[in-house]
Amino acid sequence: MIDYDELKDKRIAVLLSGGVDSAVVVHELATHGLTPDCFYIKIGADDNDEWDCSMEEDMEMATAVARKYGCRLEVVDCHREYWDQVTAYTMNKVRAGMTPNPDVMCNRLIKFGAFHEKRGHDYDYIATGHYAQTEILPPTPSAGNERLKWLCTSPDPVKDQTDFLAQIYGWQLEKALFPIGHYMKDEVRQIAEREHLVNARRKDSQGICFLGKINYTDYIKRYVGEQQGDVIELETGRTIGAHRGHWFYTIGQRKGLGFGGGPWFIVKKDVEANVLYVSHGYDPATAYMQHFPIHDFHSINGMMPGERITFKIRHTPEYHRATLETLGDGRYMVHSETRIHGVAPGQFCVVYDEHHHRCYGSAEITV
Repeated sequence: MIDYDELKDKRIAVLLSGGVDSAVVVHELATHGLTPDCFYIKIGADDNDEWDCSMEEDMEMATAVARKYGCRLEVVDCHREYWDQVTAYTMNKVRAGMTPNPDVMCNRLIKFGAFHEKRGHDYDYIATGHYAQTEILPPTPSAGNERLKWLCTSPDPVKDQTDFLAQIYGWQLEKALFPIGHYMKDEVRQIAEREHLVNARRKDSQGICFLGKINYTDYIKRYVGEQQGDVIELETGRTIGAHRGHWFYTIGQRKGLGFGGGPWFIVKKDVEANVLYVSHGYDPATAYMQHFPIHDFHSINGMMPGERITFKIRHTPEYHRATLETLGDGRYMVHSETRIHGVAPGQFCVVYDEHHHRCYGSAEITV
C-alpha cells in the first residue's frame, strides 16, 4: 500500500488518459490531500485523419476530471517518439514473423520514457491507472544492502497489468505510483459512480496503447502492407487457401482467420516463403509447447529469479508453474509443468516468484 504521508511534500504527475482508471487515480490522491498535476499524452495516428483515435473525447473527459479536483492539465506531445520507437519495434518484429507486444514497449518508451524526458523529470513520482502494486523491502545483503522496490501483482487477476510493465527499468519503477493497484476493477467503477466522475461508465479501451479505436490489423497494414501467400494444412500438405501476409497472424491463433472448413489453428510460419501452416480440429498437439528458450532477460530491479517460478506469455489471468534453467549469455530455458498453447517467438515471457506476487521482469521467447 502507498504511504501517503510520505507524499505530502512530493511533486506528483498523473498520466490522465480520459478513462475511468486514471480518473480514479486523481480522486485517490485528492482524497489524501494531494493536488497532482495532470498530463494527457498526445500520440495521434501519424497525421492520418481517417483513423479515429477518439482524442477529442479523451480530452473532454480528462479536462472535466482535472477541473473537478482543481488540478492543472497539460498536453504533452509524444507523437514522434511513439511512431519512431514503438511502431518501429512493432513493425520490425512482425516482418520477422514474431509476435510483438507494443503495449509493453509503450510503457517503457513512452509513459515512463519520453514523457519523463519532456516533463516527468520535474516530478518525484509519476502516477498511472495501472492495475499493479509496489513493495519496498528493507536493505539485505543479497540486495547489496540497498532497499529494493518490487513490482507486485494486483488482487484483480483479470485486470492485473504487471505483464505490461515487466520491461520498465528500475529507475522508472522507483518513480512509479499505482494508486488504484490494490482495487478490483468493480471497486474502481463503484468509486467513479459514487463520486459522479464523468467517465464512470465509459468502456475500457480494447485497442493498442494510445491508439484508441485503431484496429491492430489496420495498424500493421499501414506500415508493412500486404503480400499474398499460401495457407497449407500441416498434416497433409494441402493448400486450403490464401492469406494477405504472415505478419497479420500469430502462432496459436484461431479467431479471425477466415479460412473455410475450419476451425483452423496457426501452428507454424515459413517467414521467407510467406507461408502459413494450419492444423484442423480443436487444439492440435502441434500448437502446444512445454519447454522453450528465452533470451535477454530484463530484470526490473536487478534481482534474478530462482529456479522455481511462475510465468505468463500473454495477458490472461492464468499463471503457469515452471523451473528456469540457466543457459548462459542471458539465455534461459523455461520448463513448464504443463504444455502451453500458442507459444510464439517475439512474445514476452513474464517471470514471477512461485506465488506470482513479485514480478522479476521478462524476456523474449526465441522459439
